[in-house]
Amino acid sequence: MIIPEHPYSEAVELLAKKMETSKKGLSHSAVEKNLSIYGFNEIKEKKHNLFTLFLAQFKSPLVYVLVVATILSLFLGKIHEGLLILLIILINSLIGFWQEVKALSSIKALQKLTENKTQVKRDSEIFTISSSQLVPGDVIILTEGDIVPADIRLFNTNGLVIDESILTGESVPVQKDANLTLPQETLPYELDNMALSGTTVIKGKAEGFVVFTGQQTYLASISSKAEEEPRETPLHKALEVFIKKHMVVVSIMILIIATLSFFEGREIVEIIYLIIALLVASVPEGLPIVITLVLTIGAMAMSIRKVYIRHLPSVETLGSTTVIASDKTGTITQGKLEVNDVFYLHETFSQTVSALANESVEGKGDPVDTALALWVGKEYESIREKYPRINLYPFDTKYRLMASSHMIKKEHKLFVKGAFESLKQFATNEDDFKVLEKEHDKLASNGLRVIALGMGEHTTDDINQWEIEIVGLVGFLDPPKEGVLEAVQTAQKAGIKLMMITGDNALTAAAVAKSVNIYKEGDLVVSGKELNEMDDDTLAKTVSKVTVWARVLPEHKYRIVKMLQKKGEIVAVTGDGVNDVPALRSADLGIAMGEGTDAAKSTANMVLADNNLSVIVEAIKEGRSIANNIRKTIYFLLSTSLDEVFLITAAILMSLPLPLYPIQILWINLVANSALDKTFPFLKDEEDVMNRVPNKLHEQFLDKVQLLRVFYVVLVISIGSLFLYAWMLEHSTKESAISTLFTAFVIATWINGLQSLKEHEPFLKNIKKSLQINPYIFYGIGIGFALQLFAIYLLSDLFHTLPLNEESLTMIGLLALWIFSMIEIRKWGEYLWCQFKFKSEK
Repeated sequence: MIIPEHPYSEAVELLAKKMETSKKGLSHSAVEKNLSIYGFNEIKEKKHNLFTLFLAQFKSPLVYVLVVATILSLFLGKIHEGLLILLIILINSLIGFWQEVKALSSIKALQKLTENKTQVKRDSEIFTISSSQLVPGDVIILTEGDIVPADIRLFNTNGLVIDESILTGESVPVQKDANLTLPQETLPYELDNMALSGTTVIKGKAEGFVVFTGQQTYLASISSKAEEEPRETPLHKALEVFIKKHMVVVSIMILIIATLSFFEGREIVEIIYLIIALLVASVPEGLPIVITLVLTIGAMAMSIRKVYIRHLPSVETLGSTTVIASDKTGTITQGKLEVNDVFYLHETFSQTVSALANESVEGKGDPVDTALALWVGKEYESIREKYPRINLYPFDTKYRLMASSHMIKKEHKLFVKGAFESLKQFATNEDDFKVLEKEHDKLASNGLRVIALGMGEHTTDDINQWEIEIVGLVGFLDPPKEGVLEAVQTAQKAGIKLMMITGDNALTAAAVAKSVNIYKEGDLVVSGKELNEMDDDTLAKTVSKVTVWARVLPEHKYRIVKMLQKKGEIVAVTGDGVNDVPALRSADLGIAMGEGTDAAKSTANMVLADNNLSVIVEAIKEGRSIANNIRKTIYFLLSTSLDEVFLITAAILMSLPLPLYPIQILWINLVANSALDKTFPFLKDEEDVMNRVPNKLHEQFLDKVQLLRVFYVVLVISIGSLFLYAWMLEHSTKESAISTLFTAFVIATWINGLQSLKEHEPFLKNIKKSLQINPYIFYGIGIGFALQLFAIYLLSDLFHTLPLNEESLTMIGLLALWIFSMIEIRKWGEYLWCQFKFKSEK
């Protein structure tokens, strides 16, 4: 047996000869032989070691840092804190592991698509067998409602119409014709003499030879890409960079402190305890807790809008998105045909033909029939009742038309609808052809799907002898959803590029894209065939200029996503069919539709209950707010972890006594930092987050400006604290100086926390907004204040504290004023500079 690579380009008789089969079917011995050679008709699943998958979740610098923090916490007797960090590590790892396992289930979902019973002809007898028992060479019988279980070369079709949306993404069914022989370069969506695995028979019957089974089917080629390793999220990448840089800086500074302390003659035990305290203080162990809280609260907020997050870091990925690659059908458009434009030669007759040459019942049926019934309106049922049907002629793939005959006032009339070129062959009103052709081309150039309507006398059942008169043309379009145009404009204002990826033809796709402002003059429309002819270099130069990709295949969509990522884009992809699985898996953010296939939903990072582009744009807005909150959290935690290190380094360089005891450093970390950072997830937006372009990935959380701000506030707090400490040492005792600095440092952290709430506007610019942007922070300060009083007055021996006198309170107040004022001055400087730049650019 020889299975040709392109069975659709082979004549049926020659194909049967090569495959050693016939229209009577294989013999039972041939079936056994082919089964042993080609195996069962199943999509095989790659085996995964679950234990290895689980261990892979711990490969992260943040996890390593947290493990160190856990060990240090346990060493210092902070059992509860150590166990909490361990619990966080375990929960994050379990969530990641669960997502990996769920992603693998997409392969199982693909397998289910072809697991069914099917009819085959073997030794001239018809049998019902499990689809897994099919072998190449089998003769299969397809009927209405069947899911095609293998790739089949059809040799007999009777009005066969197949829904290929699961592979192409387009909802309009495809007519099949077994008599066609196609060129070898024909693309999968043009295989009109083939039935592909996973598609569904809408109507008609057919017989064909099974040519490809199991892993050789087109469906299996899609599933192989579904097993690709998903990309790391922007959040993971950005945090990894941040943690590495942070720990390098901190390690160097702690090494300097340890070296200087040693040469000052301090005891080894004291130095070790100091290093441990500084390590615990500088490790942002609160960061994963706060980030998890931010993401969880964001996911909960999105669920109210019927956006369901399956992978928590995807919440932030939304905020980083630079490109949305969206399906057309169901996401941008309503997913149903609608009569968009009509040209009449005779209006009444056009409506009559639309009602009678129609099989729609109660709004259900073929999309074209349903659209025509809605267009005719209330008269649809009355016309059908008034003129009873005599004959029905189902869609004929050869003539590309369907017809119905009815009694009209005792006359037997024929009503026909179909392709304009087909109806012209039977039309007698040749004088109207010029006008009809002009109007047809006009409708088609607007991206509409055009059919012609005709009527005449019924004299015979032989289609070749029909004579009709064309009475009108109807143009159909899948109209855009409400709110999509506004959503596109919002996304474009936010610097997000939108592109439409569809299985529809280029004219229709461009018309829809233009109506919602995705396609503009100068943009490119690229078809699947054109994409096939592009090498990677050509695609790299072209991809950023394209806004519409038409007649694309799953492998095309996958390639587009990969090229966009190669150019540094963060890509969100929408999809609902099996055809979308490879792209959903490889995208930075895979978005599945709630009504989509299980395969798509199990691969995606998030699922939309409302299939609408405007919902995606709203989710991106939420994602940006979340990214902003994470950015502010990192700024706060980084500045509060470095100020203590700077202060102690400066004190040692100035040969001053250590300004803080290790136990005080740990307390500051607990009371000042932890009491405030847990409130950052509840931050409200300080501005419209969709008024700016997306941040670059490496600058998302810690760009140069943010780094300078961190060092500025660290210097302000360190210099102010050092001045306070030196002044107190000169005018009071060492214990009083340390005790005053201890409380002053806690309050300094709170001041920094309040100033961290607004990044782009001074605190005093809009005091009401400053106080309302995060009311929960004041609860955190209140709790911290009570705990600090507890440490000063009830645990004074443990924390080396003295009661605060007037002198101490004055110095603490001056330090707080110094820190607030200096940060406010910096903010006013930035704000006024930005206002000046904005006006000069105008």
